[in-house]
Amino acid sequence: MRYFGRALAGLATVALAGGAIAGAPADSPVAKSPSEIAKAFGARENIQQISLSPGGDKVAMLMPLAGRGMALFVTNLAGDATPKPIMKSSGDTDQLRDCRWSTDTRLICSISLTASDGSVRLGYSRTIALNDDGSNGKVLSARTSSDALDITQNGGSLIDWGAGGTGSVLMTHYYVPEYSTGTHTAETRRGLGVDLVDTATMSRKVVEQPREGAFAYISDGQGAVRVMGLQSTDGNGYDGNRITYLYRQPDSRDWKPLSTVRINGNIYSGFVPEAVDRDLNVAYGFESTDGRVALYVISLDGSMTKKLIASRTDVDMDSLISVGRRERVVGAGYVTDRRQVQFFDPELNALQAKLAKALPGHIVTFVDASADENKLLLFAGSDNDPGRYYLYDKKSHSLGEILPARAELAGMPLSTVKAITYQAADGTTIPAYLTLPPGSDGKNLPTIVMPHGGPASRDEWGFDWLSQFFAARGFAVIQPEFRGSAGYGDQWYNKNGYQGWRTAMSDINDAGHWMVKSGIADPGKLAIVGWSYGGYAALQTSVVDPDLYKAIVAVAPVTDLESLRDESRNFTYFPQRDAQIGHGPWVVEGSPARNAERIKAPVLLFHGDRDTNVWINESRLMASKLKSAGAKVELVEYKGLDHQLDDDSTRADMLEKADAFLRASMGMKL
Repeated sequence: MRYFGRALAGLATVALAGGAIAGAPADSPVAKSPSEIAKAFGARENIQQISLSPGGDKVAMLMPLAGRGMALFVTNLAGDATPKPIMKSSGDTDQLRDCRWSTDTRLICSISLTASDGSVRLGYSRTIALNDDGSNGKVLSARTSSDALDITQNGGSLIDWGAGGTGSVLMTHYYVPEYSTGTHTAETRRGLGVDLVDTATMSRKVVEQPREGAFAYISDGQGAVRVMGLQSTDGNGYDGNRITYLYRQPDSRDWKPLSTVRINGNIYSGFVPEAVDRDLNVAYGFESTDGRVALYVISLDGSMTKKLIASRTDVDMDSLISVGRRERVVGAGYVTDRRQVQFFDPELNALQAKLAKALPGHIVTFVDASADENKLLLFAGSDNDPGRYYLYDKKSHSLGEILPARAELAGMPLSTVKAITYQAADGTTIPAYLTLPPGSDGKNLPTIVMPHGGPASRDEWGFDWLSQFFAARGFAVIQPEFRGSAGYGDQWYNKNGYQGWRTAMSDINDAGHWMVKSGIADPGKLAIVGWSYGGYAALQTSVVDPDLYKAIVAVAPVTDLESLRDESRNFTYFPQRDAQIGHGPWVVEGSPARNAERIKAPVLLFHGDRDTNVWINESRLMASKLKSAGAKVELVEYKGLDHQLDDDSTRADMLEKADAFLRASMGMKL
């Protein structure tokens, strides 16, 4: 563990023990075996999540243990900077997910848990508080009773870290009625409310009574709940397609209408509030205008004055940038070929410009801040640098490195990633990212087309462990931002990648054709690899064009759209999934498991048996259908793992098996 820094002259250069930051680790490359390379890339990031204490002299870090576990480490930056473990999770049925400071000596952590309810696997969350030495651990989530008439999956969300004085937080609380036979003390309330909780004494006070239909609350960062979201329900208990947002004026308890949002699948129409600024007395929120998502503010003084704050004509605005314990909004984010930020805060805008000069070629992200915002926790990474965490001190203008994100890759040659475009069959220009093997001339290479997951997602320029692994093994990789991807506006989204699968698959296959036509790809060594929706695309593109790819790797893939619909039938979001998939001939035609006889290339499937995003039954169905059709297929099941396969050894095994499979299938040297 290192923590060091020197005063910087206007941040023109960065002097760190170990040399200036470069595009790749400074260590000399060392030849490694395929197994060692898979192990290095399969290792999870050294820091899964990090938080800075209010005083700015300590960090709390979630760091992976060998295998699938996780541990909470605390480091005193003002002391010897040695990380000290204070809590761990197994990664089997429990996993630490998020830890933040409530005071300089007290932490709040969220834990995810999984359990099986008959044939349905359910996810739960609970929140705990503990001292920074691991002592005095307490459950912060509200007590649940064995007499409750329903289960409580969500153990509460933290919505305000500066409420009611030092160490107190605002936290949502889902109330469930209890059996009342033979007692007068049973809980009768139902719905989501908000409690004020002292993280030291564990005392709690109701500040928002539970309300049926409530699903979200937004505070002003200083202890006042200013916005509430209510979602309609149908007669069967499913979520409806309408959300109503209400707001309060300052010093008032009365709710007033703010906006109405309509939902169709995963498309939202209307102003969706994200944050409240108490000083400006406005709500920040996103809304689609002229086919692009833009950022607006609405005055909360009763006038409802609406003002456009940030928009683009080419891409969607997709995120709010906030800093500090009050989560003060300082900017908005979007992605063109690279992620960008439009800052509203002049000081941070100037600092960002200085950091860009000090860390050339890197994207710098503000991660956290001390209570007075004089110390900032930063992350800087690039395409061929997995990144490092830093602490910046405004007063001394010093920048100190805390820890690299992927120490296992030190000395490993990494590839640059280039934003490109290619022409689809109908003439549409499709953006993509191209990664070539380190030192390659870019000609006649074994090539992988790698569609992203989602489908309401997109790739971004930066370090990608999956594409970098295959590049390190000699493959060219293209990641197409096909129509159906998010971030490019309503028309590009094209309903979604399921109902609009024909266009999406055509765009993805055209990426393969372009790689061959451009001379980058050897046509006899063209494969496709994808995860989740990307796995679906890897299979369905081969239904559309059976002769294009010579090998298919699909991780946790959707294989049957009706099965995907049925998997959500016992959950409240079923109507949204139902609308996303829709009803029509495209459901059968767009399900690779129902068209398995068209697939010619050998197929390798990977799936975790605790996947709640896409059930493992979909891969089992696909394997069965391919075998019945006489195709070559192998399914690798990983016990006790979910959609992300968050296990170092499992990921290494998956990478090594996938690499060997691709080479064997395409006649390459192992």
